[in-house]
Amino acid sequence: MFLPLIISVIVGYLLGSLPFGYLVARSKGVNIFEVGSKNPGATNVRRVLGPGPGNLVFALDALKGAVASGWALLGHTAFSLDPESFGLPSMARIEGTYWTQLGVAGLISALVGHSFSCFTKFRGGKGVATSVGGLVILMPVAIVIAAITWFTVFFSSRYVSLASIASAIALVVAAGLLKLPSLLLGLAVAVGTFVILRHITNIKRLLNGTENKFVRKNSQPNS
Repeated sequence: MFLPLIISVIVGYLLGSLPFGYLVARSKGVNIFEVGSKNPGATNVRRVLGPGPGNLVFALDALKGAVASGWALLGHTAFSLDPESFGLPSMARIEGTYWTQLGVAGLISALVGHSFSCFTKFRGGKGVATSVGGLVILMPVAIVIAAITWFTVFFSSRYVSLASIASAIALVVAAGLLKLPSLLLGLAVAVGTFVILRHITNIKRLLNGTENKFVRKNSQPNS
């Protein structure tokens, strides 16, 4: 049972490390680490190159999280009719507990890989899109609540960072109110904390009144 967990961690990290923001920007002749906020996330790509490339990066980054966490659930479905096929306890397979653990491990590893990619000298994004992709698989109702929070805060403030921080907090609150299993509640806390910590510099700029609001590419200089 230990080997599948190790595989989940390794595969999750490598999936998360795929630098889609860097690659998409590079295909347009831009080094995303040298322009805008110098972050390879979807927000900076969208700000620098426009909504098309930005939305593509968001989708690809979200897909990383979905695959990293979702393969375990597919495995549970595929083998649920044969509980002993991989030598796993029947009850663990029926309840899906073990597969959920693999999915959680995969998503956390993907977040680490996305933020500290081995392909870009351990530089990376802030993990919002990758978190969304994985949480859609693991806790869909909670992530919908977090998404509603994100859009509400963003369209009222135009601060992507503030919206991301608010949605991270909403995720934890939603997981608690929905009384999700302790493993998923712990995941919500871990992901929410991770996202907030990755926005520490943004929090400082928000407090200082120097954080950039998101505006259309044609009306905002790179900053």
